Amino acid sequence: MPPDSTVHRLPQVFTHADADRAGVSKRQLYAWRDSGQIEPLGRGLFMKAGTRGDPDLIEIAARAPDATLCLISALARHDLTDHIPDTIHVARERSRRQPRTAAPVTWHRFDQKTFAIDREEFEVASGLRLGLYGPARSIVDTFRLRHLEGQDTAIEALRRWLKRPGSQPTQLLAVARHFPTSEKAIRAALEILL
Repeated sequence: MPPDSTVHRLPQVFTHADADRAGVSKRQLYAWRDSGQIEPLGRGLFMKAGTRGDPDLIEIAARAPDATLCLISALARHDLTDHIPDTIHVARERSRRQPRTAAPVTWHRFDQKTFAIDREEFEVASGLRLGLYGPARSIVDTFRLRHLEGQDTAIEALRRWLKRPGSQPTQLLAVARHFPTSEKAIRAALEILL
């Protein structure tokens, strides 16, 4: 089947509702899927064939634009752990509901007052971005929630971060001040490691 020009007018990642608004029938949408012009990402969510990026991260970004990679997933992205998580750890503000995803996600609910601290974004597909906590925040969160990932994971991430050029304990402590439950543990670990 030759490519349909209508599919090119849709964004790289689109919903069934986006296709409806563009005048695409359900029959045409599934014909595109069957011919390989689009790929389903989950219920009612599609991406054009050839879209570069991790389909799981694309789905998360499309369903929850404020979603932010956290904990072990953020540590792995910053090369602060060798552990490969079996699910993607994602934070949202406590007031937000967790969307259903086909991607394997463990959702965490973080306080609205501290949600944006050391939060960055990166592109997961053309025009689609996902949040990512920076290295300092990722380490602080791992200490703060060490009952989930373990003290050893937190210490190892801190050790690896300290070996990097330009890493300053004062930078880490500035982030930790916003999270009093972790600051004491981080100070104790720094005293041992430095």
